[in-house]
Amino acid sequence: MADSIFGRILRGEAPADVIYADELCIVIKDINPQAPVHLLVIPRRPISQLSTADPDDQALLGHLLLTARQVAAEQKLDDFRLVINNGRGAGQSVFHLHVHVLGGRRFSWPPG
Repeated sequence: MADSIFGRILRGEAPADVIYADELCIVIKDINPQAPVHLLVIPRRPISQLSTADPDDQALLGHLLLTARQVAAEQKLDDFRLVINNGRGAGQSVFHLHVHVLGGRRFSWPPG
C-alpha cells in the first residue's frame, strides 16, 4: 500500500470517516470540505495518479466512477461534480488516485 495518508487510512493506521467500503475501494468524508457534501472515493490498490493508470486498471477506474454515482445517490444529490486532480499543477496533493464527489451547492464553470 502506498505510503500516503490514504495508504495509512486503508491500513487502519489513520482515522477517517468511512461511509462506504467494498473489496476495491473506500469512500470517506473529506477533512477539508469544499462543498456541503465532499467525499473521496479511494481505490484500495494504489495508483499514484490517473496518468500512471494502465489498461489493466480499466475495471477499477469504472468501479470508482460507479461507486461515486452510488454514494452521490445515497447522499440525495441530484446534481454533483466529480473531480480527479492529476499532478501538482492540477491541485493533486495526495499521490494516491482518488475521485472527489462534491455536491449540495451550485458550482460554476470554469472551476478555477
